Amino acid sequence: METEEVMELTVVEKSVESYNPPHQQATKESADQQIDDRAKTNGIMETESNEVEKNKVCLLRAIVENQDSSCKEVDDLTIRRFLRARDLDIEKASSMLLKYLKWRKMFVPNGYISPFEVPNEIAQNKMFMQGKDKMGRPIALLIGARHFQNCKGGSDEFKRFVVFSLDKLGARMPPGQEKFVVIADLQGWGYCNSDVRAYLGALSILQDYYPERLGKLLIIHAPYIFMTAWKIFYPFIDTTTKKKIKFVEDKRLKATLLEDIDDSQLPEIYGGKLPLLPIQDA
Repeated sequence: METEEVMELTVVEKSVESYNPPHQQATKESADQQIDDRAKTNGIMETESNEVEKNKVCLLRAIVENQDSSCKEVDDLTIRRFLRARDLDIEKASSMLLKYLKWRKMFVPNGYISPFEVPNEIAQNKMFMQGKDKMGRPIALLIGARHFQNCKGGSDEFKRFVVFSLDKLGARMPPGQEKFVVIADLQGWGYCNSDVRAYLGALSILQDYYPERLGKLLIIHAPYIFMTAWKIFYPFIDTTTKKKIKFVEDKRLKATLLEDIDDSQLPEIYGGKLPLLPIQDA
């Protein structure tokens, strides 16, 4: 008898454990339904948003091609970046794209910048190409203490070097990726490296002619003296770009870099496995 009672109690306990009152089941089903509904709604909104973008890309292309036939050589992804940079405003995006086409024909008449056009900048050995981050974005490393005002080639050679570097990064984009990451190492940076006019020139090229290309800028080893130049430079950075800039504390350097970059893709000088590769050799 005792054994039978124990068995009965066990069955009752299991039944109690597995029992969900009707109102709890209804609540759970309702929550699941809400999640499904939100997922469907988000999917529909995303599809509609993509359709809006596609239609606006076609419209932007037609408007710009009517004024500059060289736009026919520009791919849809590039047109979309200009469109996104101006919050899908056709008028503003067309103005920006036309300005880019005019600049490109004048500043890069051959379609690319040759290393022979930037010898003095390359000689400073300050820009490197380093693997990809966890999202597949190409990584560039800039050593700020190696940059000096170009007295031989002037500001034009520096600007050509900026274009040379940005085009190199763009050429390494894997399918489906449009952005890159830059690590700016300012260890040893001093007044002799404070070339604000050149920095503003580089910023202008990036924001005006390579919109929606920068994924993230990590500034490391920034000395206190750098903040003087930063205060001059900062107001010229647009709001979208500002959100992509991050100053990294020295004590959390490797941990912060590893959040975005796998150890196998991290430069050796930061505890990773990749040797430095000058951008002209990439």
